[in-house]
Amino acid sequence: MSAPSTSSSPIPSGVKVCITFPEILMFVEFVFGGLVWILVASARVSFATDQGWVMFVSVFCFVITTLLLILYMAGVQNCSSGWIAVDVFYHFTAALFYLSIAVLQASDMRLGAFPVSKNFKINIAATVFAFVATLLYTIHAMLSILRWKSS
Repeated sequence: MSAPSTSSSPIPSGVKVCITFPEILMFVEFVFGGLVWILVASARVSFATDQGWVMFVSVFCFVITTLLLILYMAGVQNCSSGWIAVDVFYHFTAALFYLSIAVLQASDMRLGAFPVSKNFKINIAATVFAFVATLLYTIHAMLSILRWKSS
């Protein structure tokens, strides 16, 4: 008679989240998402609805990334294999959302303020950070898909 097998999630838990790739990207996603949120909140934009969408995406991704990070550190992903799919779905969706706000921020700049104004510089920074966050979420999504296929 063989011993029962214990299945564990390929997503690390506890302190390993802080040292394992791609989970370590969540800390950087957290930082750049927070920077986008702060910069967009401090700048005036041409269209309030555009700013609303950018704020929604940056706050939503900030909160969900923080929540996932806490849950992964607590080890809840070891209870079910569905967490791998959640990881893939979330990071793919966040990458698409951030791409949409990065493009939106970039298009607002050409319609916005005079190039030497403070708001213009803040919008440039927000746009650059949104594209960096897009890249980070895309890399994380691709690595999560590879992990999902190999599990």
